[in-house]
Amino acid sequence: MLAKKPPKPAPRKIFQERLKITALPLYFEGFLLVKRSADQEYKHYWTELRGTTLFFYRDKKSTTYIDKLDLLELTCLSNQNSTEKNCAKFTLVLPKEEVQLKTENTESGEEWRGFILTVTELSVPQHVSLLPGQVIRLHEVLEKENKRRLETEQLPSMCVQKEKELIDDYDNVLNTMPACFYMVSRKEATEMLEKNPSWGNMILRPGSDSRNYSITIRQELDMPKIKHYKVMSIGKNYTIELEKPVTLPNLFSVIDYFVKETRGNLRPFIYSAAKNLDDVGIKK
Repeated sequence: MLAKKPPKPAPRKIFQERLKITALPLYFEGFLLVKRSADQEYKHYWTELRGTTLFFYRDKKSTTYIDKLDLLELTCLSNQNSTEKNCAKFTLVLPKEEVQLKTENTESGEEWRGFILTVTELSVPQHVSLLPGQVIRLHEVLEKENKRRLETEQLPSMCVQKEKELIDDYDNVLNTMPACFYMVSRKEATEMLEKNPSWGNMILRPGSDSRNYSITIRQELDMPKIKHYKVMSIGKNYTIELEKPVTLPNLFSVIDYFVKETRGNLRPFIYSAAKNLDDVGIKK
């Protein structure tokens, strides 16, 4: 007797899981062939554009991404001539690498270019060949992305002011810190997670000294449980103090490590601008 295959998750469930892991709004999705600087050949991914980040999945049903690409510092999107019929190719030029993308048809290529340029340049491009309905979608995405950036900048900007008073060598938190970093104590982080579980369950915060960091998490097992992990700054890298220490190149990778190792059960605590600071336990 053949074993029954596990049921496939419903599309809505997949969307909810991906949203929980990425904590970013979905703007566009579809299949893409991707060739990063370290790759010899193109790799086929189901791809989502969330915020200014491309998330790559093994297939359309996967709930956990296997790679991602931040487009916030995109300097250029250039078209490539392709000898293949019904195929669009273009290159994303970033400060540290160039990534080649190939689409299954020319129409989807124009859509990908339109959405990527809209969220990175914060304006609807005039030189893409799209239908009126597609252009309307770009304007809707532009409005959402402008609103998202405004909301995510409000709390960190308040944290910047507080951190300048406490620690002199923290520079430019808005650009160098993950969105779940807050200038709070262990107690304050615990209160934030307990009061607002729907916003996430993982906070990055300063350690007991001015060089290192800590991560506070809240897991719903048999009962809610709070844990704290030390993240040591060693040279240009960061080491998570586990039974087998893990060393990573930056704090963004540290957050990604916890997300991936728990298959999305841990997700960054992202402040909602709809609430005020008192609601999350942060002192003004």
